[in-house]
Amino acid sequence: MQRIPYFIILLCLFYPLFSTYSQGCVAIRHFSSCVGSNLENNLLSTGDIQIGVNYRYFKSFRHFRGTEEEPDRLANNTEVINHSHAWDFFATYGINDRLYASITIPTVINTRSSLYEHGRNERNVTFSRGLADIRFGFGYWVFDMEKSPNGNLALGLGAKLPTGIYNASDIFYNVGPNGEPQTRPVDQSIQPGDGGFGVTVDFQFYQKITTDVFSYASGFYLINPRETNGVRTFRETLSPILQNESIMAVPDQYSLRGGLSYNISPTISSSLGARFDCVPVKDLIGGNEGFRRPGNVLSIDPGVSFMKSNFVINLNVPFAVRRERPQSITDLQTEQLTGTPRNGDAAFSDYVINLGVTYRFANNKVRLAPELENNFK
Repeated sequence: MQRIPYFIILLCLFYPLFSTYSQGCVAIRHFSSCVGSNLENNLLSTGDIQIGVNYRYFKSFRHFRGTEEEPDRLANNTEVINHSHAWDFFATYGINDRLYASITIPTVINTRSSLYEHGRNERNVTFSRGLADIRFGFGYWVFDMEKSPNGNLALGLGAKLPTGIYNASDIFYNVGPNGEPQTRPVDQSIQPGDGGFGVTVDFQFYQKITTDVFSYASGFYLINPRETNGVRTFRETLSPILQNESIMAVPDQYSLRGGLSYNISPTISSSLGARFDCVPVKDLIGGNEGFRRPGNVLSIDPGVSFMKSNFVINLNVPFAVRRERPQSITDLQTEQLTGTPRNGDAAFSDYVINLGVTYRFANNKVRLAPELENNFK
């Protein structure tokens, strides 16, 4: 049987989707697949346990309306600036050589600096932090590892629990009837949770091309049946025509990625691919009322990984090459009501920093067959 270097397989998807929230679009909130798409988490023997944490940071500040950037926002100092920090703590358990279970417990710290939310005359900052929405689920490798050593496909199904605060509040200045500060819910983009129970479906695929090169692909879709979460946005106070944006929506979200991985040395590997992250205009299930910022980002996704024994460090820094904020349902409703074209804007980042650390506890009592085990050393 042809030998497959384990560190190549390990790198095929070493940037996990459990750190998604994608390219830092204000429209696209922090989320991920419940079982991730990190092969070193999911290629497990029976009884193996993999634990780890993934840290993500971005600064969003470039405003787009459609696919056109609005550079005047930076020139006039009217841009909205989000700083987002997220830590995803996760564990994956090998039920058998093909079936695995995973849980992700995310925490976030977010800040948002703006003028328009504070009377438009002075810039102030709002803040949120805490537990986000916990995800758990199962994944299954479709093909037997022994019979298909050079490539495989895993399918996953999971759930997202509404454990994160979705009505986090802070002080907004110059917004009261007499210009006094008021306590209000923070913007949708920095809420730790979305208030909805969701279902996730995902896949991951790898295929050997040459001795040291593998192709990979992965993706997930979050189905959020709940239409709105009842949290007021106060956007109707900015303009009476924004009454249809007064309550926060609970939108779907999805992500796709693919590329090539290549080993540099026995302990260091690299990858280069592309990724597409999106909050769609319409959900697959349920209504589409309420305020959302639909958006999508196409990124170039380079990465590097270090592996020593059961310990792995991954670094990915996707760079945005195309950003779009399409018309939302409420944009279209306002356009029909006023007869004036309307397309809301959203702020995006230039890049995202993703740093992951994992460790595997191998079950020495239950092991793969020796001839298969050799393929993954």
